[in-house]
Amino acid sequence: MKTSVFAIDVGYGNTKYAHRAASGTIATGMFPSLAPVAASVALSGYDDRKLDRKVLAKIAVDKIDYEVGPDVSLTAAYGKTGRALSDDYVQSKNYAALLYGAIHFAGVTHIERLVLGLPVHNMPRYSSELRDRFTGDHDYGLGRVTIEKVVVIPQPLGSLVAASSNRQNEFGRDSAHLVIDVGYFTTDWVYANGFTMDDRRSDGIQGGASQIYQRIAELLTKEWKRKVVDIERIDQALREEKPFFFYNHNINLAPYLDQAQNVIDGVVDVMKNNVGELSNVRSIILSGGGGALYRTGILNAFPLNTVEVIEAPCMANVKGFLIVGEAGLIRERATAKA
Repeated sequence: MKTSVFAIDVGYGNTKYAHRAASGTIATGMFPSLAPVAASVALSGYDDRKLDRKVLAKIAVDKIDYEVGPDVSLTAAYGKTGRALSDDYVQSKNYAALLYGAIHFAGVTHIERLVLGLPVHNMPRYSSELRDRFTGDHDYGLGRVTIEKVVVIPQPLGSLVAASSNRQNEFGRDSAHLVIDVGYFTTDWVYANGFTMDDRRSDGIQGGASQIYQRIAELLTKEWKRKVVDIERIDQALREEKPFFFYNHNINLAPYLDQAQNVIDGVVDVMKNNVGELSNVRSIILSGGGGALYRTGILNAFPLNTVEVIEAPCMANVKGFLIVGEAGLIRERATAKA
């Protein structure tokens, strides 16, 4: 299938993708950003009459097979789940496997414009590399894919565009907003007047939702005298508002989340020092999978501002990426006709 614009947000926590369906609506998908090396023997598909077949794809990157998809295991021996948490994440084989996995699950084989996002602080360092790496023809073991052009934008810009899509009268040139994207590994923020970023008041740091999960894991380890390593299950329990099952105990994580508030406050303090007073900001928009976790900390830091958690925060960036890509392609085609 050929598509004019395809957007992928290869996050540290989840990989999200979006494209325009034939009906005109935005089609989306998401799966965990886990890319373990594929097992040499796949027992899970041994007898389809008795076992449900997992929704997984085997993606080849530099002659190594990785498993990616909605049913990838959240747990592994010694915590080796195939998640990469590092600042050079976009250079890793895991990143490439997840990106190709998104293309595969969408059934796309030809992309005119691929839109990707980067944490704000990584834009100068990695944007050109991403464009060079993924432009052209690729074969990841499941068929050839052609990508004509790659566009890279700051991640929170996607949420800004998504937030404004149905409220354009609130996002005029003289309307300032602060968009905070709380990802799995990083927290990024964009201060913008309309859609013009203020580079001096936009930034990002390592310090996303995973740091909260890791702090909770440390607290659980201390209290239960057993090492807790599977932070993916802590993430899942908090998102689904369910107990964390641990050695035959159902543990309520709410008290541990309260004890981890100092981790959130540390990140918020760095951001507050960067953006300064927000007397002219019409709203603070929280986005990303960890947005809801940071809401209390943001409210405490900016008590006089309106704070809102964007609808479907996990998918906001990638939907915005798609809108940005479509607008750019329209301008490009209009210029070519002129």
